[in-house]
Amino acid sequence: MKSSRFRRRAGWFLVGCSLLLHVFTVYAFGRQPELLAAYTVMPIWLWGGIGLCFSMIAFWFLRAPLSLWVTGVWAITILIGADEARILTTNINKSRPEPGQAGLADGKPLLRVLTLNCNYFNYDGGNDPAIDIQRWDPDIVLLQEVQPFQVKHVADRLYHGHGDYRTFLSNGIVTRWRISREVRNQLYRDQQVTVAKPDGTFIEVVNVHLQTAATDLRLWDPGCWQEHSVSRNIRATELWHTLQVLADTAPGRPSIVGGDFNAPPSDPIQSLLKGDFEDAFVQAGSGWGNTYQRRIPILRIDQIHASRQLRPLRCAAVTTRRSDHRMVVADFLTVP
Repeated sequence: MKSSRFRRRAGWFLVGCSLLLHVFTVYAFGRQPELLAAYTVMPIWLWGGIGLCFSMIAFWFLRAPLSLWVTGVWAITILIGADEARILTTNINKSRPEPGQAGLADGKPLLRVLTLNCNYFNYDGGNDPAIDIQRWDPDIVLLQEVQPFQVKHVADRLYHGHGDYRTFLSNGIVTRWRISREVRNQLYRDQQVTVAKPDGTFIEVVNVHLQTAATDLRLWDPGCWQEHSVSRNIRATELWHTLQVLADTAPGRPSIVGGDFNAPPSDPIQSLLKGDFEDAFVQAGSGWGNTYQRRIPILRIDQIHASRQLRPLRCAAVTTRRSDHRMVVADFLTVP
């Protein structure tokens, strides 16, 4: 009798916890209030997994239909709310970029862009990320957490002295073509260059490495919530200013904005890009797109966004043993 009473109480307690967690999670990810940034920095499916565990254990205790209903609600919430679930279902038949040249589409050469946080070449015994980058033969490479001499090394390995590159603080941009202009934003470590293509056209390239995300996950500590809130606010200000400089210096020009955003696609700062840019992985991604941490990637913080004149055809996150991030490779077709 006592065991039966305990099972019922435990079961209803877990159902209640699962429902409360669901309400809080839907509110947090739906509204994205700044004060809850510490909660939404983790993917929704992580909290959904906890809620599912509560409801499934409750069913084992109760054998009640309500616990199954709660389990179903969580499953639907994850499928609708998780960036990974939406992309895996919509882009299941999309082709992936292949190593080597990007090739042609509609009789036009594709533009291949690659972004990688290099971790200063210190990852896994100081291995050289340029070895993995070279396999993809990119036209434009965005590098974060890299020294100037390492940027030059990547340029030399890829283009054998025929390419061009620019460095700024811990960022670097490398291209097989000529860089005709550089715009330096002294407030932040983001950089902007104008790349001149052989056909006489120009592409504006912005390499971002936004404010490092807060990593404190001690949610019981009020200081953790404050730290995440401040961190998100700094990234929003930084990205807004960077995009404003781009709009002022290259209005209407085909543009790439990529790099390490230190924020997942669900983060509110992404709304700053949605009016004028498309996320290459959302439009044309294939496979698991998360990039950090390389071994168990749960966050898609490395991204490539393009203006409407550049249509993404293929995009993928590619693992490398030479960084703690995965690199992102995207192929674009220039359109009128």
